[in-house]
Amino acid sequence: MALDRWIALVLLGVCLVYGYTAWFTMDASMPPIMRRSAVWPSSFPKVLSIAGVVLSLIVLLGIEKSEVTIGDIDYRRLHEYKLGQALLLLGLMVAYALLLRPAGFLLATGGFLIGGSVILGERRWITMIVVAAIATFGIWYLVQEILGIFLRPLPVFMGI
Repeated sequence: MALDRWIALVLLGVCLVYGYTAWFTMDASMPPIMRRSAVWPSSFPKVLSIAGVVLSLIVLLGIEKSEVTIGDIDYRRLHEYKLGQALLLLGLMVAYALLLRPAGFLLATGGFLIGGSVILGERRWITMIVVAAIATFGIWYLVQEILGIFLRPLPVFMGI
């Protein structure tokens, strides 16, 4: 089995577990007053799990097959792949997870988006900053104001 199918199989398992927790675990622990709301905190995880399962099945069943076949990864030539970028992105994800509470959502997410863009090779600083600011503030506003889930926007030392 090709590497993309192995990855799709792992993602299918992750999405099934994620979907199970979104459909059953999260909804069971909700207070009765929130059950009358049109949008539940588990709505987005439900959509994500369904999309992940569908896309994983598309790859597993070979529906997305292209005409040109790309060979498997040659582990003897691993140094030719952009392994450094992948490891830096993984490190940035860990740093984001560790900084989310102390630095606040806005600063941590903005830094993550800008840092990820720099690692991937983007050099238009104004565009990166504007896009990161719009995406960060938009997500914070949707989660905080629309869903009513508190996300600490600013660093802890600022008192919010």
